[in-house]
Amino acid sequence: MLDILIKNAVLTDGSKIDIGVKNGKIVALDTLLNLNAVQTFVMESGSYISAGWIDDHVHCNPTMDIYYDEPDLIGVHSGVCTVIDAGSCGYSNVDAFFQCVKNAKTNVYALLNISDIGLIRQDELSDLSLIQIDHIKEKFNMYPDFLLGIKARMSQSVVGDNGIQPLVMAKKIQKELGDIPLMVHIGSAPPPLEDIMPLLDHHDMVTHCFNGKANSIIDSDMHIKSCVLCAQKRGVAFDLGHGTASFDFNVARHCLNLGFKCCTISTDIYHRNRVSGPVMSFAVTLSKMLHLGYSLEEIIDKVTRVPAEFFKIQNKGKIEIGYDADFTIFEVKDTQFEAIDSSGNREIIHKLIQPRHVIVGGVMIDMEEIQ
Repeated sequence: MLDILIKNAVLTDGSKIDIGVKNGKIVALDTLLNLNAVQTFVMESGSYISAGWIDDHVHCNPTMDIYYDEPDLIGVHSGVCTVIDAGSCGYSNVDAFFQCVKNAKTNVYALLNISDIGLIRQDELSDLSLIQIDHIKEKFNMYPDFLLGIKARMSQSVVGDNGIQPLVMAKKIQKELGDIPLMVHIGSAPPPLEDIMPLLDHHDMVTHCFNGKANSIIDSDMHIKSCVLCAQKRGVAFDLGHGTASFDFNVARHCLNLGFKCCTISTDIYHRNRVSGPVMSFAVTLSKMLHLGYSLEEIIDKVTRVPAEFFKIQNKGKIEIGYDADFTIFEVKDTQFEAIDSSGNREIIHKLIQPRHVIVGGVMIDMEEIQ
């Protein structure tokens, strides 16, 4: 007997399927399943189902002073099954973070900040003595199923006078740890993108790719910078990373018109930009990308399969037999609301991607409270 039978499931490509779940795994897929189940969930008309959404750039350590939030508030209660905390913690505070989130309903993973102190202050990479490879190796040995990679924030307010050196050190650490994923934050120069991009390869992800700052991926002639295009050809992934100061409608739209799309869509969400904006939620961020012209099918791919494959999260990101029974059930509603980007630009959005239910590890979580 199944634990859950999901009937009349509609995928984003419009195809229909029934899904059988047992012991937290997908065990049956067919256009018409006639199997007994403890619970049968019949999809509502107009709803879609996808593999559980993955937000690959959040800050969800509730004990931090600057960037903090509750994992389940930005996770399952926002339609998101899996979050990756992107460098909130380093060597000195990742133990407490792991203990704090291990019982969350949301799947929580982390990227370890290469600075021992993590984000307890804004300039964590201004002191190179805080980057200790032995400390980083120790934590990866302790938490092999929790730590997915490392994070380096490469903007002037973070690195101080150290320029590109923290990234050089991060790449050395990455290699010594077996070419694990590295997420690189880009922001204000120095260092300029022309110094950052040549160091990156297919193991790396650049976040905040559509920021509206002077050191953005667009040059003064409104072309994608050649160093960015070369990095893209080498397989470097580009992540949205909306955040408080890192997403601009005009930059994202211009890049789309030039044929340059982000690989993954993430929020860089934490308490302040969730409550006061401009991020608000993962669903609002996805709706902004739908508004700009990304298709629903590619949006969902960028928050399921792509991040799962890049960060090597086993058995997540696809609706396939043997994969974890993580699902997001959502609607695309015709509506009208004003959305704001990180530069203060406001646009009227007419379609809202709205989650209704999540299933994590075969456990149904009601999403009716989402507005």
